[in-house]
Amino acid sequence: MVQKTALEYPLGRDLKERIESRGVRTIVYDKRIPVSGEKSFKESYHRGKRTMVLSVWKERGFRTCRPSADYQLPLVSGCPGLCEYCYLNTNLGRRPYVKINVNVEEILRRAGEYVKERRPGSTVFEGAATSDPVAVEGWTGSLRRAVEFFASLDGAGFRFVTKYTDVKGLTGLAHGGKTEIRFSINCDTVLAKYENGIPRLLPRLKAAGACACAGYPVGFLVAPIFYFEGWRGEYERMLRTAAEQLGDKLSTFELITHRFTARSKSIILQAYPDTQVPLDETERVFKFGQFGYGKYVYPPELYAEIREFFSTAIADLFPHARILYFV
Repeated sequence: MVQKTALEYPLGRDLKERIESRGVRTIVYDKRIPVSGEKSFKESYHRGKRTMVLSVWKERGFRTCRPSADYQLPLVSGCPGLCEYCYLNTNLGRRPYVKINVNVEEILRRAGEYVKERRPGSTVFEGAATSDPVAVEGWTGSLRRAVEFFASLDGAGFRFVTKYTDVKGLTGLAHGGKTEIRFSINCDTVLAKYENGIPRLLPRLKAAGACACAGYPVGFLVAPIFYFEGWRGEYERMLRTAAEQLGDKLSTFELITHRFTARSKSIILQAYPDTQVPLDETERVFKFGQFGYGKYVYPPELYAEIREFFSTAIADLFPHARILYFV
């Protein structure tokens, strides 16, 4: 689907032509994305996952992005992956389109304004707060442009996280060490039970190694961390495999325990009726998050146990890496 104003930008026109050259029908709309004709939530949801929307970012400012960064960089939203636990279910709902904002230069110009306003302090932007931009980078080139932009901008940093492995277009860039690329990883049970349509662990680690060899700071996002029978052994094997592939080339860890909202639970159960994602509120505690809505998280004793394990294991296997946060 193509927003009419997106055709005023070179990227919008180029993407429309490239998509149509592959025999894919495009729909041009004005202000609101047309509603598809599916009757069930499940049909609508999965059709949304297969739908690309070309749009124009028109908000006045960037949204904050703690603890990952200072601000979100709104290049892409949505993800074509089918991870049943995905936290994006809370805000993308039944139409989880992959939305590409084609006015990249305007977005980067606004980022530059933030950097100037906040000097002499530094400003860090997150490129994957509501998306996995690597999944569509072959189409957009948006990450490539952002990496080059921030490399030339004093007082700025850029970071994004991915589960995808198509990083060839990024490894040859002059990034100046200002972009950190993180790879989302998880243990075998979580990958097998809940993650569909995306690369497995070893290809992600290989891609991470390629980025590290290209001089990028590279980190791991372990999320969501699940507590289940045998979890310690599985996550230890995951970390040891990662250490074998990256070793002292890894810079950072970000650790996020599993949590869910009432809205995300409803969407998960409708989109994936046979899911095994643990969504029993009686096994969790209720907590308000930074964006004002409540979520169900692990109780303090389990949270502390998970934290102690990862802190010890990471210090042992990755002595040069830092844990940025654990939530």
